[in-house]
Amino acid sequence: MNVHRRIWTKFTAAVRSLTGSSAWHAVGRTVRRAAEAGTHAYPPDTRRRLKILNMFAYLIAASTLIYALQHLSMDYHRYEYVILINMCLVVAALAVPFAHRISDTAGGLLIVVSEFIALIALTSLLGRAAGVHIQFFVAPAATFVVFGLKRLYLIVPIILGALGLHLYAWFSYPDVQAGIPVAHEVVDPLYVQAAITTMALIGATVYYAFSLAENAKAEIDALLRNILPDSIVERLKAEPGNVVADSFDDASILFADISGFVALAIRLGAQRTVGLLNTIVTDFDALAEKHDVEKIKTIGDAYMVASGLPERSADHTERLIKMGEDMLAAIDRIRRDSGLDIAVRIGIATGPVMAGVIGRKKFSYDIWGDAVNLASRLESQSQPGRILVCARTRAALEDRFAFESRGLVDIKGAGQQEVFFVVQPPDNAAPAMAAQ
Repeated sequence: MNVHRRIWTKFTAAVRSLTGSSAWHAVGRTVRRAAEAGTHAYPPDTRRRLKILNMFAYLIAASTLIYALQHLSMDYHRYEYVILINMCLVVAALAVPFAHRISDTAGGLLIVVSEFIALIALTSLLGRAAGVHIQFFVAPAATFVVFGLKRLYLIVPIILGALGLHLYAWFSYPDVQAGIPVAHEVVDPLYVQAAITTMALIGATVYYAFSLAENAKAEIDALLRNILPDSIVERLKAEPGNVVADSFDDASILFADISGFVALAIRLGAQRTVGLLNTIVTDFDALAEKHDVEKIKTIGDAYMVASGLPERSADHTERLIKMGEDMLAAIDRIRRDSGLDIAVRIGIATGPVMAGVIGRKKFSYDIWGDAVNLASRLESQSQPGRILVCARTRAALEDRFAFESRGLVDIKGAGQQEVFFVVQPPDNAAPAMAAQ
């Protein structure tokens, strides 16, 4: 027992050492290079398909080489032609990456033609009892992966050809072998091996196809969730043909805009301007996630966010004002770090809005209503580094925040309205109001 324990300990230590060593990483790099052989001239989607074809070819080469060595160990003179056919198939499989230099279908056609010829030839020598002909069943699954869904003009003839050759092999080469007399103790392992190889190739092909579908689904889902709110994505998935449109009796809208941005952009140039905008928008996006509010869109240097939709909430106005305060703090930090004289104006309005998904290409989740227009007007009437809100926003939070009247302003489409600046951050609002 102690001897066995020592052996097991040494074995597991060796495995841990190998998996953590540079040699293991070198093996991984070698496998990746082998998979990528001959694929570099093609676009990403084609490269992905050709890399799978390369691995498929290497699997065929390995399994066929095992066949050849197995027959070589049994009786070279009796199985001379079997060994020769298998070795030719190994060479053909290993030549697949080189065939990619001709076209993106040349490697697949090389595998198909060489496999079909080899399977018929081997069945003619060993008889159908050896089970070699069942490997034709790999064709219906593998051809879709090898050639892609768009090449049905290749796939359909290949599948029909595989079916025809399988039936031909079954009826033409019965259990009484026409070529090489093979004992049952030899035939049975050959059949088992052929069945295992067939199942492995079909399983690997189907696994790859489903993994591609799952990965594509995950990528599309992630992309949708970057464009649309999560609840809207779920509705689109559940009812893809339905129009997504909702009305909200009470929601809050925030517009933010960098003051003097056009002059700043001219002075900075394209690269620095885009870099600055990316930093600002990235920080704002993180704040939107932090406060659980919904980013609607950016238009140039303007940033639009909403609260209380698509999921209704009682504290939507408070969350949006806290978001605005954090946005001002983020701009202060960026100004200190960059040395650039930048500031942001913010306007917030509360009221009924409508929301929905519009467009078929480059679609978006957008909102409309008087509150949206009002928030945009308030942003333009605000001052750098300050948040300007409407009377309804102030009324919702006058017991939580401190406000300062800016007086009556002329709001296009709404006439004259009294509007208010937020004068204290949320944490200091209560003491400030008590002092009043």
